[in-house]
Amino acid sequence: MVLQIWKDLKKLQVQPVYLLQGTETYLLQETVKKILAAVLHEEEKEFNYSVYDMEETPIETAMEDAETLPFMGEKRVVLLKNPYFLTGERKKEKIEHKVETLEAYLKEPAPFTVLILLAPYEKLDERKKITKLLKKQAEAVEVHALSEKELFSWTASLAEAENRKISREAAERLAMLTNSNLMIMNQEINKLCMYTAESEEITAETVDLLTARSLEQNIFDLIENTVSKNIPRAMAMLYDLLKTNEEPIKILSLMVNQFRLILQVKQLSKTGYGQPQIASVLKVHPFRVKLAQKQASLFAEEELSKILKRLAEADYEMKTGKMEKQLILELFLLKLSQRPSA
Repeated sequence: MVLQIWKDLKKLQVQPVYLLQGTETYLLQETVKKILAAVLHEEEKEFNYSVYDMEETPIETAMEDAETLPFMGEKRVVLLKNPYFLTGERKKEKIEHKVETLEAYLKEPAPFTVLILLAPYEKLDERKKITKLLKKQAEAVEVHALSEKELFSWTASLAEAENRKISREAAERLAMLTNSNLMIMNQEINKLCMYTAESEEITAETVDLLTARSLEQNIFDLIENTVSKNIPRAMAMLYDLLKTNEEPIKILSLMVNQFRLILQVKQLSKTGYGQPQIASVLKVHPFRVKLAQKQASLFAEEELSKILKRLAEADYEMKTGKMEKQLILELFLLKLSQRPSA
């Protein structure tokens, strides 16, 4: 897991070649930063850190650089972005890469260079010789959306780095409020650690007090309050969103996304899919699936289909100017609140 590599890098245990592959952009970028911090001082980066985009530059150019002695330093770092030749992807204006230069390098990496291949892809082509060689010779890590367990472990490690503890309930609440956005969660953890005294535990109450809610979470809460028939609270939330200049059409679009997710989760759960499988099929974070399952229990499948139809009509009315946008949202919420209790 990526957290283990972070721990190794903190101890300055650096490997000569890294293959970072996956779709979780934040973790990929953070891992590159940590490798750089472990290998080079800030003033060395100008001379000894090179970045090559494999969609623009032949790989042999990068390999020549990797074989070049560092300037005014002991190490150099060479980063290869978008190595699409590791996938089955075909580029229209493909650059001719002499992949054998990378193969030769992997068999005997330069002792003064750390080579990083940054592959932001769901999958690599495991049939290719170069992919097999990389998996064998490099420190390879797949960086995808964290599971619920991994998310708590990651959050706890961030707090631990600042001599704090965070309860599981608080970590879950933080993930919920930030829509599991790792960059925002990192920022919020830093703020929570500054607020709490050293060695003090971060609680769910503290998270609620200090954490800024994502727009997606506000929409989730808006629907939750409406369905619970707490219409004064739901309307207050809607007006707060409008006061902060959130566009009604965007609010409506996020409502559509949420109800579509609820329906899809309900349908897949009915067929026996678990949370991880549903998250993989729908390409959403497992934590969003967990929240959607909670709301799915409040609706019948047929009712969700009718709500989505009503939202489509509201979208048409907004875009054609048939009715005032705020009024369309208000009427939708009022009608939703009048549904029979589950």
